[in-house]
Amino acid sequence: MAEETADFVVVGAGSAGCAVAARLSENGRYSVALLEAGPPDRSLWIHLPIGYGKTMWDKRLNWAFHTEPEPNMDGRRIYWPRGKTLGGSSSINGLIAIRGQHEDYDAWQALGCRGWSWSDVFPYFRKLETALAHPHDQSHGASGPLTVSPIPKKHELIEAAIDAAQKLGVPRTADFNGDRQEGAGYFELTTRNGLRVSAAKAYLAPARGRANLRIIADAQAAGVDFEGLRACAVRYRRSGADFRISARRGIVLSAGALQSPQLLMLSGIGPATHLKEKGVPVLLDRAGVGANLQDHLQFRLIYRCTKPITTNDQLATFLGRMRIGAQWLFTRGGPLAIGINQGGIFARVLPESNTPDIQFHIATLSADMAGAKPHPFSGFTLSVCQLRPESRGHIELDSNDPFAAPKMFANYLDAAIDRRCAVAAISFARKLAQTAPLSELVAEEIKPGPLAKTDADLLAFARATGATIFHPAGTCRMGDDAAAVVDPDLRVRGVDGLWIADCSIMPRLVSGNTNLPAIMIGERAADKILAEAAEH
Repeated sequence: MAEETADFVVVGAGSAGCAVAARLSENGRYSVALLEAGPPDRSLWIHLPIGYGKTMWDKRLNWAFHTEPEPNMDGRRIYWPRGKTLGGSSSINGLIAIRGQHEDYDAWQALGCRGWSWSDVFPYFRKLETALAHPHDQSHGASGPLTVSPIPKKHELIEAAIDAAQKLGVPRTADFNGDRQEGAGYFELTTRNGLRVSAAKAYLAPARGRANLRIIADAQAAGVDFEGLRACAVRYRRSGADFRISARRGIVLSAGALQSPQLLMLSGIGPATHLKEKGVPVLLDRAGVGANLQDHLQFRLIYRCTKPITTNDQLATFLGRMRIGAQWLFTRGGPLAIGINQGGIFARVLPESNTPDIQFHIATLSADMAGAKPHPFSGFTLSVCQLRPESRGHIELDSNDPFAAPKMFANYLDAAIDRRCAVAAISFARKLAQTAPLSELVAEEIKPGPLAKTDADLLAFARATGATIFHPAGTCRMGDDAAAVVDPDLRVRGVDGLWIADCSIMPRLVSGNTNLPAIMIGERAADKILAEAAEH
């Protein structure tokens, strides 16, 4: 096994990992090796914002996981795409820039995550972004690596949805990341000049010339080695050969909410009984590793539109496809530059909720599922999800084979409040579609359809069609209690020289899309690690 050495080894070049590696290597004092299981991010479909319809299914760029059969979802195995390239899921996601609610982070602090309140994380959200729509707004950043752009042109369908939401008591907003998340408006996207700005483009591209940063693609980590209780090296496989890279100062796992806990378990840190069953020698018995799995479950309502104004129409003919291609080529605008989900709504549907408890993604396209072929009619989608689910799942090892996929148990709709919220969310979406002026654009409800009339019918629809909106989190929970996997400085409890920086550390899922929070976690992790390194 070939041997290499670096000061820091970062496993996973996703949203958080790119930020960690770039910041650790920034001052030039430390050598950093960044391992990524997938290939370089050279595919055109990565860089075209609308291209996630292609990368959603491309196993060269996507882990293409499936959950185990879900008992509350008609026994279905739910497809879970995760990025497998430089940039990770930030290279294949829907580009939506959402921080979450201030209350999310204050709740983290209340759960024992000291230093993670909104006032603590807010400076990092500013640090990471250049917000083109808010150049003089002190609640946004103006010089960060990640460009966040507004959608430049209004769309008749989105305008109708916003107007209808206002009639239902949801105010129009120009900034979901301002003081108040609640509202209806246009999303802002991680794009610049009509191209995706992934974490790799934001953080790694400017850092590539650094002599102290080595980016190793097509390198899948197999586990962490320890000397006593100190993490000392990472084993990985590349082009069929096995390598081992030693870390003089430490190792950062940024492999995501599915594979960071998997790597911990493969390395002997996890539920002892489970590890023994899989033939993994136990280093530390940690029941919390792989537990606390959370995800946003989306319900997609499909409507036939009365006007040929949807992306379905633009993609339906060769001439239409040529037209939007030329529009992007010559102006860097049009559908290719902004993806599918242009509009959003954050609203409250449960009487006990003090802040928004559901989120809409309003798509100017309809298909049987996200990333599938558009329907052959003018169609649009109201996708709605519960923001703070109470159901909890877990991750297990399938075997001690480091290259086998982990087993994922989402346990969707296990909690009664989640089932109640699902019904209320779908009902609210239907009410929105029945409210003018959006109702004037609805020719027919395709899904759930007119036969779905009762709450029981809507819950059955949720079970039969609900799917991930791609935000798994929580499986290496941060906290100050004995059951937490990492402490508030993101150090793995019970060992030295090992940190975790990705969405797995979230004690509770944030209220919205997870890309910006993941990058924020990477930024904070790097600061914490550098501060500790400076003391030694």
